[in-house]
Amino acid sequence: MKMSQVRTWGRTRQAGRRGQNTVEYLLMLTVVVGVVLVAGVALKKFLPGLFGQIQGMISGAASSMGSGPSH
Repeated sequence: MKMSQVRTWGRTRQAGRRGQNTVEYLLMLTVVVGVVLVAGVALKKFLPGLFGQIQGMISGAASSMGSGPSH
C-alpha cells in the first residue's frame, strides 16, 4: 500500500467516526427528549393535586397563625 493510499484511508476512516459520533449523540438526544416528554405527561397528571395540597397547607397555616392564642 502506498503512503497516499494510507492517508486517504485514514481520512475516510476519521470522517466515518465523526459521522458515527454524530449519530450516537443524536440517538442519545432522542432518548433524553423522550424521557423528558414521558415524565412531563406523568407529572401533568400529578402536579395539580400536589399544588392543591400545598395551597391547602399554606392556607391552613396562615389561618392558624391569624387565630393564634391570645394572652
